[in-house]
Amino acid sequence: MKVNFYVEDMLFFKYIGCATVAKTLYGQLSATGDLELRWKGAPGNDDIVHYHTFGPFALFHRRFSGGKKVLTAHSTPRINVGNIALAQRINRHYPKIYRKFDHIITISKPCHEEVTSLLPEIPVTYIPNGVNREYFRNDPEKGAVFRDLHGIPEGQEVVLSVAQLTPRKGLYDFLALAKEHPDKTFVWVGGFPYGALSKDWMRIRRLKRRCGSNLIFPGYVDDIVSGYSAADIFLMPSYAETFGLVILEALSCGLPVIARDIPEFREIFGDAVLYFSTRNEATTLLRDKPVLSRYRSLARPYSAEYDIRDSAQKHIALYRELAGT
Repeated sequence: MKVNFYVEDMLFFKYIGCATVAKTLYGQLSATGDLELRWKGAPGNDDIVHYHTFGPFALFHRRFSGGKKVLTAHSTPRINVGNIALAQRINRHYPKIYRKFDHIITISKPCHEEVTSLLPEIPVTYIPNGVNREYFRNDPEKGAVFRDLHGIPEGQEVVLSVAQLTPRKGLYDFLALAKEHPDKTFVWVGGFPYGALSKDWMRIRRLKRRCGSNLIFPGYVDDIVSGYSAADIFLMPSYAETFGLVILEALSCGLPVIARDIPEFREIFGDAVLYFSTRNEATTLLRDKPVLSRYRSLARPYSAEYDIRDSAQKHIALYRELAGT
């Protein structure tokens, strides 16, 4: 069976989460040896073309591709709010775009409910994201290199977040918590994949220049395991997600996770992470070393429930069903 993967990962878009998910899944599917895979191959005689974005290049590619066209709904209207400028105008186009594909893959139950509510007539399959647990594991040497690179002393407690620099990701709460905890170093890995179209782009750039000395913004990090390995706590203050893959990566690296109490995180991560609704609650958790230690011990074992190998097998089964093989 011939499967073509397509994702708009050019220039700064290579850092968006859906590109990371697509590459991880592609790597695991390649390892199975069950498929004839192509990465962003030209339109051809494929059985399945699996799209992970639906920008102008992907839609142009779709027009000339054969076989079944599958889209993974990494992006939904709900998560554009507070993330992209002109979100309401952009969101109006989602139903029309979704209808251009033969099948939609959703990655969490809230994502599934949103897509099926928006387009009840479109065939949809729920397959959660997976994590490569062989790659995402704590590496003290990489952690030491990361700390040295950014001038973080040994023994200094590091609170890490990995996300786009947008209000929807909870950046403002992160900045406020850093100000309230000058004894800890706060590190935010990520940038502006949508450039000037990112929500509050100018304001966030200004705030970054004025932030305290205990805040570090490394931008994009090629080997993100180094960041996870340098951290003591992973903080995810996002207000909305379709999945929250970075939490899964942090868990796989053995980090205790403090996440905003939103339905998608509760549904996916259950009791494996700590939740907060207010900054005061986040502060209490950041200071509770016994609780953080307990959740650190639970972290990596829980990530086994979302192993990329299981996700790959579910995708193969769906491809075979759609292709009739």
